[in-house]
Amino acid sequence: MNTAYLLLGSNEGDRLAWLSIAVNKIRNYGTVKSTSAIYSTAAWGIEDQPDFLNVAVCLDTVLPPLALLDTMLSIETALGRERTIKWGQRILDIDILFYNNEVVSEPTLSVPHPYIQQRRFALTPMNDIAPTLQHPILHKTIAQLLFDCEDQLPANKTNMQLIKDLNMP
Repeated sequence: MNTAYLLLGSNEGDRLAWLSIAVNKIRNYGTVKSTSAIYSTAAWGIEDQPDFLNVAVCLDTVLPPLALLDTMLSIETALGRERTIKWGQRILDIDILFYNNEVVSEPTLSVPHPYIQQRRFALTPMNDIAPTLQHPILHKTIAQLLFDCEDQLPANKTNMQLIKDLNMP
């Protein structure tokens, strides 16, 4: 069994519903061991767009890294994700942040996520579920990376919860 840490984000439409549907679909590919609180986060990269809702997910799965990527991309596509502008608005984004303690360097996948140490919106929810997880390249824990993170964009915990029994498209 492999342990993957994912970050899900949405800033279009019913953001909570998109995250809930995605987590329910992810359950088809392993065991969701934990989810973070849901955070409202300012857009990163292109800041002039609606805030995101983000949630981190710990998934135990038999899928190898590239198959996991293909599966997450298929979930995004099935829910209507269209890739038009890098870092632009989106219904759903699913990033693989960590996969076991492995370093994956493929043309279509880099794990650990190459920008995680620069992104408060990713580190904050990850800190909820894996504060002692060590980055296999930087050799710092998630808690240390969050403490050192220079990104000052807000990442605020909401009182929202994932919807368990949502009708899925």
